[in-house]
Amino acid sequence: MSEKKRCGWAWGDENSNMVRYHDNEWGKPCHDERELFELLILEGMQAGISWSIVLNKREAFREAMDNFDYNKIKDYDETKVAELLQNPGIIRAKAKINAAITNAKAFIQIQEEFGSFDKYIWGFTDGKTLVENEPPVPTKTPLSEAISADMKKRGIKFCGPVIVYSYLQAIGIINAHDKDCFCCPIN
Repeated sequence: MSEKKRCGWAWGDENSNMVRYHDNEWGKPCHDERELFELLILEGMQAGISWSIVLNKREAFREAMDNFDYNKIKDYDETKVAELLQNPGIIRAKAKINAAITNAKAFIQIQEEFGSFDKYIWGFTDGKTLVENEPPVPTKTPLSEAISADMKKRGIKFCGPVIVYSYLQAIGIINAHDKDCFCCPIN
């Protein structure tokens, strides 16, 4: 049996977090509100560090942050922030933790305005996945710049155009799997 070809960044064996994430999530359309929120927070947590670190801390984040329940996170107070800052299993950056709280509130406001965050975020492409895998794959695009600006206007933090582009890939709005990757939609 031949080994599956994957994107160059998906290193490790079949059980590594990077390979499991690549094979099962990245580039696949996500419409679940909790998962959309989780990935928004995790992408923001990635700022300045590697995605593999974030993935390796994902389960600890889920445990520490009420499984990314934005209805609970919006009410986190200074006591909860202090508790999170003492948790060695997660990324202990106060600005990022505070941003998660702010983002939970903004996420809910967007849900109220659009009916769901899913309708909001997928509305930028009329519900379509864009295939963007011509090398070199960019780190940001006019689409990610427009969404970033709109998110910032709505109060979301840690959502610059590069983070948003990565988020759009994570939730399947952009499918950027390498052309020779078994997950590439044009194979």
